[in-house]
Amino acid sequence: MKFRLTSIATAIILSPAAFAADMEDIERLTVEGKYLSVNQSNSIKSPTPIIDVPQSLSIMTAEEITARGITSVGQIIDYTPGVNTSQGEGHRDSVVFRGVRSTADFYLDGNRDDVQYYRALYNVEQVEILRGPNALLFGRGGTGGILNRVSKKAKTGEKFVNYNVSANTFGAYNLQLDTNVDTGDKSALRINAMYESLDNHRDFFYGDRYGFNPTARFEVSDDTTVDVSYEYIDHERFIDRGVPTANGEPVEAFEEIVFGDPDNNYQTLGADVFRANVQHTFSDNLKGNFNAFYGDYDKVYSNFYAAAYDADAEVVTLDGYVDTTQRENLILSSNLVGEFATGGIEHTVIFGGEVINTKSNQDRYNPVFDSRVGANDPEGTLRNDREMFNVSRPLNFRGLSGVNSAGNAVTATFFNGVDNTLNDDTHVDLDVYSFYVQDEIALSENFDLVLGARFDSFDIEVFNVKAAETRSRKDEEVSPRAGLVYKPQENISIYASYSESFLPRSGEQYANINGDADALGPDTFTNQEIGIKWDFSDSMSFTAAIFENEQTSLDNDPNDAESFVEVDSDVSGFELQLQGYITDKWYVTANYSNLDGESASGVELRELPENTMSVWTTYEVNEVFGFGIGATYQDESKVSTSATSPVLPSYTRVDASAYYTLSDKTRLQLNVENLTDTLYFPNAHSTHQVTVGAPINARLSLIGSF
Repeated sequence: MKFRLTSIATAIILSPAAFAADMEDIERLTVEGKYLSVNQSNSIKSPTPIIDVPQSLSIMTAEEITARGITSVGQIIDYTPGVNTSQGEGHRDSVVFRGVRSTADFYLDGNRDDVQYYRALYNVEQVEILRGPNALLFGRGGTGGILNRVSKKAKTGEKFVNYNVSANTFGAYNLQLDTNVDTGDKSALRINAMYESLDNHRDFFYGDRYGFNPTARFEVSDDTTVDVSYEYIDHERFIDRGVPTANGEPVEAFEEIVFGDPDNNYQTLGADVFRANVQHTFSDNLKGNFNAFYGDYDKVYSNFYAAAYDADAEVVTLDGYVDTTQRENLILSSNLVGEFATGGIEHTVIFGGEVINTKSNQDRYNPVFDSRVGANDPEGTLRNDREMFNVSRPLNFRGLSGVNSAGNAVTATFFNGVDNTLNDDTHVDLDVYSFYVQDEIALSENFDLVLGARFDSFDIEVFNVKAAETRSRKDEEVSPRAGLVYKPQENISIYASYSESFLPRSGEQYANINGDADALGPDTFTNQEIGIKWDFSDSMSFTAAIFENEQTSLDNDPNDAESFVEVDSDVSGFELQLQGYITDKWYVTANYSNLDGESASGVELRELPENTMSVWTTYEVNEVFGFGIGATYQDESKVSTSATSPVLPSYTRVDASAYYTLSDKTRLQLNVENLTDTLYFPNAHSTHQVTVGAPINARLSLIGSF
């Protein structure tokens, strides 16, 4: 695999250079206000054009999100190379970045947004996905990649009111408002707001979501700009963890059956998020950036799900729990970007630091089924938090009561004072101190060198209420990064890079450090990448990358209880991405990725399809009418990292869109998902929790301004 990939990489790197001379006279199309108008990433924290960044990344702008009728982070992932979605247990965004699952590598304007929830897109200017370890700029985690949302900010000198009203064939609807007004010569106020009523193809599904996000900008002077923001989030939805598997694959006959309690499968989230940013220009060659971020989150997650399935008896075993999380995040960060020369060599230096304090209380309660206690189960072998039911639509279990597979009435309860339903209760206090430096060195007209490193101090204390014990651990890690960029001409860059990242043993959600976790060092990740970026014109670009990501962690030595052994896993692959305008009316984006990964024991990694492909194209027929069509393909993949794991079958989903311009300020838009009405299973959480993809559905939107 690695030899084959190396060969491919060599071909990718050499071929554009060979034809560079022929491309010098290519017609350059200047397209304003469209997808390629953004040629810089907010995430990289420097004024470096994307073509000069030695890393694979993708950007989707607000305009493209609206045009495609996208309403979730998962829909963006579907059309992004090198990443795929995970289920997230029905209550959170979860992304697999180059084979690494994550629910915490999410950022908002470069600030860590690690709470588990579904992120709305109503107030987003663009979404950026950086692939490969990103510890230098973002610290711990980011081991396979990160996703950063760039928020909409107030604009001075502008006045507008934009709206988006939509409804789909499931009965869901969405209302969005985006308005901006001047509040003075050098100040402005912008308000983004949304309400979303949720519905889909699955039984009992419901939900709604509110978002309110005012932002203000103050141009204090010609050199200083201040942005302040507040966001209120209120979110409630039904939790659906999918269907069981049998004979190594999802049971298609269960596509409409929900395995849970319609009254007790839900998630609620309330959040208050405050942000402030100060940008100051000290001189033409030195700029500073300071950020303050505070988030207060209160979340409840209650669910029952299929933990086992007997296909012969058609009996499903339900398990469940209730999780609560109260978290406060305070993040202070700053950086300086300076440009200077030493002799004939130019430098762009980023120096920054970050301080994070997190307080998080998390607990979990298991249910107690009355049929699984006392005389019915004297040895506790049946586990009192599980019960078996005959498969039916709906299951004979609602409101914590029902009839089990033996024909007996059963009830479940939480928080009773008799049985020990408390499974986990932890109070976390986390302090992180970081600083980093990176130098982008222009060695010559054709060669750029990027060198940098980050130091992180990760200090965590966990009080386990149930065990009545406090554990702590402090990790201090240095994460280096190096890259070399060769530019045979201005519109072509060929790069090679090396980067490292780490993940503390408390995990991405730092819930506990039980067992040996407080004695073990962090998991470490290294990434080697070779790639090319080729701007055919101002409106068309091609990128390709080949990479290898290695994970190293410590585990108990099975032959010596006092010792540890090193456990490695490896993911390698390559990615291709084409994006831009073929003509001023015809836009296309096409992506392909090939991934190969295995554990230390040689078992294929979970949720790692070997091949994924996507294509989306739009065509403007005339000034008032246009249409788009696209498809996304995903190879089969394993549900778990196990030799006996069930398999998610491969699938292809076709999507389409059309729009009609009613006036200069109003557009009617139709988006259709799963045009061919394919039954597919895009992801899973575990063996008996497989997501059922949505059948054909349409969304009609009225988009306009005043």
